[in-house]
Parts: sequence; C-alpha cells; structure tokens
Amino acid sequence: MSEISRSALFGKLNSIGYKSLESATVFCKLRGNPYVELVHWIHQVLQQQDSDLHRIVRAFQLDPSRLAKDLTASLDRLPRGATSISDLSAHVEEAVERGWVYGSLMFGEGQVRTGHILVGILKTPGLRNVLLSISKEFESVKAERLADELGALTRDSPEAALRATDGSRLGSMEAVPGEASAAMSPAQLGKQEALARFSVDLTARARKGEIDPVVGRDDDIRQIVDILMRRRQNNPLLTGEAGVGKTAVVEGFALRIAKGEVPPALRDVSLRSLDLGLLQAGASMKGEFENRLRQVIDEVHSSPAPVVLFIDEAHALIGAGGAAGTGDAANLLKPALARGTLRTIAATTWAEYKRHIEKDPALTRRFQVVQIAEPNEERAVRMLRAITSTLERHHRVQVLDEALEAAVKLSHRYIPARQLPDKAVSLIDTACARVAISQHATPAEVEACQRQIEALQVELEIIGREQDVGMETRERSKAAMAKLAAEQARLVGLEERWRSEKDLVEKILGLRTELRGTSQGERVEGTASAPQTRVDAPARTDPGGTTSATPGPAGPDATGRAKLIETLHALQSELAALQGEKPLILQSVDMQAVASVVADWTGIPVGRMVKNELEAVLRIGSLLGDRVLGQPHAL
Repeated sequence: MSEISRSALFGKLNSIGYKSLESATVFCKLRGNPYVELVHWIHQVLQQQDSDLHRIVRAFQLDPSRLAKDLTASLDRLPRGATSISDLSAHVEEAVERGWVYGSLMFGEGQVRTGHILVGILKTPGLRNVLLSISKEFESVKAERLADELGALTRDSPEAALRATDGSRLGSMEAVPGEASAAMSPAQLGKQEALARFSVDLTARARKGEIDPVVGRDDDIRQIVDILMRRRQNNPLLTGEAGVGKTAVVEGFALRIAKGEVPPALRDVSLRSLDLGLLQAGASMKGEFENRLRQVIDEVHSSPAPVVLFIDEAHALIGAGGAAGTGDAANLLKPALARGTLRTIAATTWAEYKRHIEKDPALTRRFQVVQIAEPNEERAVRMLRAITSTLERHHRVQVLDEALEAAVKLSHRYIPARQLPDKAVSLIDTACARVAISQHATPAEVEACQRQIEALQVELEIIGREQDVGMETRERSKAAMAKLAAEQARLVGLEERWRSEKDLVEKILGLRTELRGTSQGERVEGTASAPQTRVDAPARTDPGGTTSATPGPAGPDATGRAKLIETLHALQSELAALQGEKPLILQSVDMQAVASVVADWTGIPVGRMVKNELEAVLRIGSLLGDRVLGQPHAL
C-alpha cells in the first residue's frame, strides 16, 4: 500500500463511500478509538438512507436488528481513550483497494461503490475473516453469487447515478495539494464517459420535446448544413451580437436532425453541446484541462455514431491558455479540425472573434464564418409566435397576437442596448408573469395603499408619544389623521374595485374556456390547472379578438356560441369601463400589459402613447397648430 497514493485511492470512491469514510473518521474520534477500522465504515454506510450495501443486506435476508447489535458489540470491543486518531486501519485501505480492483476490472466501473468493496472483502480471505468477526450475519452473503448478481441487485441504487458526477469531484477530477488529479480510466473512456460528463446531447433533448420550436432561421440552418457536408474544414462559426439567436440556430438544427429533415449523411449525427464550465472546473494542475479536452476529442473520433460538437462562447475555449493551470486548447483543436475528424459548430460574438480567433490565421482557416444577423420585426414576431404556446402553458395565461407585435415593436424602439429576438422574448415573458401574478396576488396599487396606511399609523404612534411628554404636535397630528382617513377610504374603494374586477375576469375566462370547447380544468389562462393544448395546434381568432387553440370536441352550437360571444363582449366592455387606464387585474397579455413592462424598465410612459398613437398621428396637424401659433404656412 505504500506505493499507492492514498488520495488517489480514496479519490476513486463515489460520494456515498467517500462521505461514509469521512463520517467514520469523525465517529472514530468521538468514540476515542485510535484507528479507523472497517466496522466504523460499515456502521456509517448503513446510517445512509440507501446504498448498494443496504440492497445487498435485503437481498441476502440479513437480520437488520442482529446486524446492528453485532456492529455495536464490535465497536465496544475496540480500545478507547485515544485523544486523536493515529491513522486509518490497514484493513480499510486494503478493502478500498480490492474494491477498486474488482470494480474496474470485473464490473468496468470508473468509481468504487460500496458493493464493489463488499465483493473485494469477501473474495480476500484476510478481509473476509475481519468481516465475519464483526458480524456472523455476513456468512449468508456468498462471494460468487454476489459477484454474479451485483449488477441486478444494485441497478436502481442511488450509487448508480454517482459514477460520473458526484464521485468524480471527490477524487478523480479534483487535484489535491502538490498532486495532479487522476485521469479517467480506460473503462470510462470505452463507455464514452468524457462526452457524457462534459457535454449535453441536443438531439436527444430535441427528440424528447425539451427544445422550443425555432422558426425564421431556415437560411442560417442551411448554411450550417452546407458547411458540415464538406469533407475537410467543415466547421461553421456562428458570429453575431449577444441575443440575436446563435444558440437558437443550433437548436433549430438539432430539431431538424430529430425530425430527419437533413441530408442522409447527417441523419445519424449526435449534436452535443460542450460544457466549458465542466471542462475547466477542477483543472487546477497544468495539463489537466488539455487531458480532458483530448479525451473528448478522442471519444468523438472513436464514437460509432458521428458526433458534432457545439462550442458556445468558443472564444473562452480558444483563449483558455491565458487562465492559470490550463494550456492553449487551440493547438489541440487545429489538427483535428483541419483533418475533418472533429466537426464542430462554434458560436461567439463578433468582437470576441476579432480579439481571440481572427488573429490566429491557422485557426481561422479551420472555420467558416456564418454571420447571424438581428432579425427584422416581421421575423421576430414569427419567432415569438412559435413559443407562444409554451409561454401560455408555463404561465397559464392567454397571449394575444397584439402583445407579440407590441413586444417586438416596443423593445426594438425603446430598448436599443439589446438585440431582437432576445429582448422581445424577455419582454413578453415578463408581461406573461405580470398578468399571471395579477390574477392571483394582491394588486400592487392595493399593497401600496396598505403600506401607506401602516406608515401613517406608525407616524401617529410617534406623535402620540411626543404628546405624552408635552410636545406641540396638534398640526402634525391633524394632518396625519386626515391623510390616514383619505388612504383608508381609498383602500376601501380599491378593494371593492378589485373584487368587482376579479369577478368579471373570472366570468370572462370561463366564457373563453366554454367558447373553446375545452374540458373543465384545461384552461389556458386563469387559476386552472396547466393546459394540455398541443404546441403545434393551429391558432384561430375569435370575433372578440381573442386568440385560442383549435377547439376541442365539446364546443357549444352556433346559436349558443353567438350568445356566449355577445355576453363576452358585454363583460369585456364592462371591465374596460371599470378599469380605465389603470387595471388592477389583467385578463390576458395584451398590448397594454407589454407597454406597462416597457414603462417600468425604461421610465418612458409608453402605455398611454401606444393607446393614442394612431389618433395622435391623424391629429398631428391640429396638435402642432395648438403649440405653434401664427405660422400655419410653416406647418
């Protein structure tokens, strides 16, 4: 054991085994034992909620109560009185070593699980005798049967998910002082562990429906396909300002692969997004970062299915040589990119491209630049329409088409620092959240009035204490009481109006649900449960200007529908008259809801301007005439 680094050995443990060993050390010190023995570790593993060892105990029908008594008796037999721990027992180190040997060679695992350690103990005569001296219950566990059935017994164990995540952070991918962290084992590389650890499969997410629909990017996706179909130097580099949708273009390409709408040579491609954060995390020793990247490149090259890597923020990878403890990744990428054995889709901003990539001519030749421009307003509206159903399902509100157009138009006009469609998506998403909150929570105006009343009451209490000591506060008290009475009267009016608006909105939402013909509980808006409307269901416009999905099977007849629409219009008119320009509850995401968000973000009162914009344009001559006197010829 003296030839094996203890940190490297215990670094192979997954999180359950590692944390149990830490707990065993603390437990040993609390009991005053001089050495951390095997019984300490077994005791702490069984204190966990679940593990391989728990499942083995149940599968071989060990008596839990007798096992607990035997563990306690074995602990009591250990010498006590030590003020500090001398060391780990040789039995513990040997058990972990045997677990690593059997886990890697017999089971092909990259991390040591508690089940592997038990197999190693039972197959090593000296360790088996130590285990049986702890408890005779382990005689029921036969080594050969356990080795044959371990995979089936522990298939659903929580340790199965720790092999390439939690456990790797504890040892194999973390450096200890003065020692480089260990590389992945060949067993891991053979199972595509580097790709699974450092990347996300976008095509798999697309097949599961976890990626939003992408529209308006057909030309950009076709350029990507053209470049990827080349034999050499087949690497598109997407450049554009932040927020124009570079990642969305790649997601649209993944959706096309999932649907089979690509050339035959690309239909079996796995598009994976490289996570640079995971690639660089813990690579504190020189050479570790390059080692991980080399493993990823090798696995891409040896993968039975073709793999295309998506590298977002590519300048961070290319310029990684400037960070402490990492090398220049460009030198690793250049040969593979030039040969065409590594196909990548990179994305970065134009400024970062000029700063990090263009100054390296050899690297620039490996990529074909695809400029992703900011979409115009018409295309941006189409993009927002594609995600409307997703927003409606998430927020449980109805989004009118006028809100989408307003989000694009107002964000393009009043938020120049950001790019379409990103700023329009943020705007409509915030408006949806605001409408959803207004239908459930106390309105902001009511809350502000309540806080003002509380502040005035506190002020009156202070005035009362000052009066008790003879200070002159008559005028202040009179003014504060007048303000308090006014705010209380205002609160009563607001609460009454809030209740009236809430009743009207609930009736309107109920009528909309009935007009759609959806079953109860499938509302798109309001307080009902999450909607079941399909994302690809075509939209239609009701006579009242409300947009809804395709009707379900149980809608009203023509006569009843006409009456419902008439009632809906009457309720909407009544609600509009009640709300005025400052509604407390919003029935749907419309132009005014979007305008109010823009006003809050920018301080520009666009709400009133949006409402009167057409009228103002038509009356601009008379309006200027009112301001510019005596110069009609100039106007």
